[in-house]
Amino acid sequence: MESFWTRRVARYFASLALLIAAATSSAADPASDLEAHLAAGEFAPARALASASDGDVRDAMLAKIAAAQVAAGARIAAAETTFDIASDSMRNAAWSQIANARFSPGATAPGARGGGAQADFDPLIELITSTISPTSWDEVGGPGSIDGFAGGVYVDPAGLMKRVDESASRSLAMVRRDAATGSKAERTAGDPRRESILRMVSITRLEREIAMRLSLGQPLDESMRTLAGMRRVKYLLVYPETGDIVLAGPAGDWRSDVESRMVSTTTGEPIVMLDDFVVLLRHALSKEGVFGCSITPRREGLESIQQTMTKWSANPLKNAREREKWLGDLRSSLGKQDVTVYGIDPRTQVARLLVEADYRMKLVGMGLEPGVLGVESYLSSIELGPGEAPPPMSVLRWYFTLHHDAVVATEARDAFALKGSSVQVLSENELLTLKGERVHTGKSEELNTRFARSFTKQFDALAAKYPAYAHLRNVFDLTVMSTVIDSHNLPELVAWQPTVFAPGGAYEPEISVAPKEVDSIINYRVLNAKHVVAGVSGGVTVDPRKLATPKAVETDTYGLISADRSQNEPRALSRHQWWWD
Repeated sequence: MESFWTRRVARYFASLALLIAAATSSAADPASDLEAHLAAGEFAPARALASASDGDVRDAMLAKIAAAQVAAGARIAAAETTFDIASDSMRNAAWSQIANARFSPGATAPGARGGGAQADFDPLIELITSTISPTSWDEVGGPGSIDGFAGGVYVDPAGLMKRVDESASRSLAMVRRDAATGSKAERTAGDPRRESILRMVSITRLEREIAMRLSLGQPLDESMRTLAGMRRVKYLLVYPETGDIVLAGPAGDWRSDVESRMVSTTTGEPIVMLDDFVVLLRHALSKEGVFGCSITPRREGLESIQQTMTKWSANPLKNAREREKWLGDLRSSLGKQDVTVYGIDPRTQVARLLVEADYRMKLVGMGLEPGVLGVESYLSSIELGPGEAPPPMSVLRWYFTLHHDAVVATEARDAFALKGSSVQVLSENELLTLKGERVHTGKSEELNTRFARSFTKQFDALAAKYPAYAHLRNVFDLTVMSTVIDSHNLPELVAWQPTVFAPGGAYEPEISVAPKEVDSIINYRVLNAKHVVAGVSGGVTVDPRKLATPKAVETDTYGLISADRSQNEPRALSRHQWWWD
């Protein structure tokens, strides 16, 4: 079995021979030189050769080097090489090759070097080179080297071999010291849990990081899933010179609440989730148009409730117990309501949220869940004069929809901001026939309209009380920004070809069972010895196309958006950095 030093000496002379050959050749062929480097297993010179090339040639050479590293079992090194490929499509193809190598039957274990029975240093070496200054090791073109050695040694990122002291504390101190000596550009951006007035998240850089992790079978960390703790989207910023499309907004620490929703530890607001963004971006890029949900009573239930009301009308209700039995019969007659989700996958978190927010809004409207000051339930708002008859039994219809006054942008259309409230509730009265048929009127009587308007006006207060509404607001904001990305051809502007975030891409948002039905919402109130009964239907309708078209976007006349964009350019970011303050 060849020793560590034998391999090192062989590699040194092979490199020297190749360098001499290249120097003495007046018409050196880069392709031939690359093949020679790869045949000798010299990835660092091969990386240097690729770096000296430009454009598609450089990308092709890096892809070839990555393929050779995969064949040699150096998956992390291959992923780092792939990371530098400029073409999104070529980079994604190379990462797919890495992922396929991981799952191929009979594939060589990552980093396997062969040999007899001996200590397996490969997992440790892979861990060290992927966490301590990843770009400084020889397999990705840096000066540092590391390998297993029987005597017990430590090789720092600069290539200096040191004898490992037997004291564990001294060894750990050395690792910490050497990790800290890297340049500022190589260190992380800091703690994503710290509070920030304006945090920038580059979705182009984040996609690249996630694609790399997926190819290596590595899990995403929580900061990726929470977009570095962002709790509201304030801006969409575009930097063609660096290839960045950036979401920006306030951010900070997060936690999981009792409903397993990620919320801010300081404000309680739901965090903007990567899963939601990917679902909505894919919807926008697919040009699907409108999406939403509907909660609809069944015809047989509406017919049955009419019959139940006729039966009970013959006998006056004498006490609270009879009234509760009467209401129970009404609810039982109406039965379940059907849930339909359209335009997006009904198994996603976005779909579940639409249904949850809509259902809870109807509970508030029927007086079955408390609202806030300024939001009165529909039944509570009914006022009758002496001898005045109550309104006829009808099906109230309330539904959420977008309410952005406008999308504002710089004159150059390289920065966008949302103006005005993002959510509104609209209303309609539907007539109910004796056969349970619902007749759309296209109109809303005053009391019905009053509730919808009050819910819209007090939405921020409601969102502070019920996180589901604030989460819905985040989804609406992401919807508009995703549509702007598509309608303004921003991927083309920054030379970005979405890969794992694209429709059908490798990133898989969390899914669960799709909602199909809910309990009917019905309530009553006694006025003038008469029982007023109301039921409700509705849903969520999201159509951002009118708000996000180039013609609909207003131009910012104050210069504030442009100033924030200029002050937060992605300067001097480290290799794997995708967020900054």
